[in-house]
Amino acid sequence: MPTVLSTKKLALNQKELLLNSRIGLVEYDAITIKFIDFKLEDSKIGNAIFTSKNALKAIERKNIAVENCFCVGEKTAAYAEARGLKISARADNAKELALQIVKEHAQKEFHFFSGNKRREELPEILKENNIKYNETRVYETSLNPRKFESEFDGILFFSPSGVKSFTEKNPLNTTAFCIGETTATEARKHTDKIIVATKPAIENVIAKVVSNLKNE
Repeated sequence: MPTVLSTKKLALNQKELLLNSRIGLVEYDAITIKFIDFKLEDSKIGNAIFTSKNALKAIERKNIAVENCFCVGEKTAAYAEARGLKISARADNAKELALQIVKEHAQKEFHFFSGNKRREELPEILKENNIKYNETRVYETSLNPRKFESEFDGILFFSPSGVKSFTEKNPLNTTAFCIGETTATEARKHTDKIIVATKPAIENVIAKVVSNLKNE
């Protein structure tokens, strides 16, 4: 029976997708998230950019009201919608969201709620196109490296930080199943065995695992 390692602890229904396909699972959290104490001059934000669900959770803790959300990822947008927030734009990655803002919302002013590991594409595109924005760091991502003696038939990665954490103590000598191209770019530094999910969602990563390993 093939066995995979997930660099993020999965929900029960997600585990069942693997186990019901007779694929063994080992899981751990390759990264940890810590919320930062921050202050804003205004507790009401007109247009807020969120590239992760963690940023939404951070402002939720501070009771900050947001009129319009601009989100990266289906799960981020779904989390916002579940809390009654209006989604004005969504995209699969930060670059796509930035280009969408430039094309359709260039006259607006934004507040970008970010983490310490955020990439540069979105801020750079906004600056290049003279779009006004403020940025507040609201959470920190830290690596949680762990050595594994076992070999796996695949590793599930959900962020570039997860790749960095795993490879700090382990070689990446098996297939990397990645949630998106940004994560895959980091994994390609260590292997050419890359499979990218069709959509940036955990379930889609698992679907790729199942389709590739189910009959092994």
